[in-house]
Amino acid sequence: YISLQKRRNGAAAKKFFRQLLKGQQRSPNRLVTDKLGSYRVAHREEMPSVAHDTTKYANNLAESSHRSTREQERQMKGFRRAANAQRFLVLHGLVRNLVNWRRHAVQASTYRMFRDRSFALWAAATCV
Repeated sequence: YISLQKRRNGAAAKKFFRQLLKGQQRSPNRLVTDKLGSYRVAHREEMPSVAHDTTKYANNLAESSHRSTREQERQMKGFRRAANAQRFLVLHGLVRNLVNWRRHAVQASTYRMFRDRSFALWAAATCV
């Protein structure tokens, strides 16, 4: 889930957590964030039973997961309006999840099957 907001305060963090949890069937085992104070506020109010991890390298996986999004934004030389950025980021995330399989984690035949299914879904979605 990608969300752009003007501020990084407690209200923005609570809104982000609510949107993130809305589509989930169950609550997470742990919450990994950086040490921003607004995350502590949102954690305390939205999901107090979940363990909150703010250790030094815990959020590296989350930070590196949107590296491609930042690279794409840099190539596009930024966005003029936040609404355009939000629209692009949501679609970029969906498409990237559709075609980006961890190739090293599956056999070649399984990877080809996933890739072919992804291309078929993309063709159906774009009416090609």
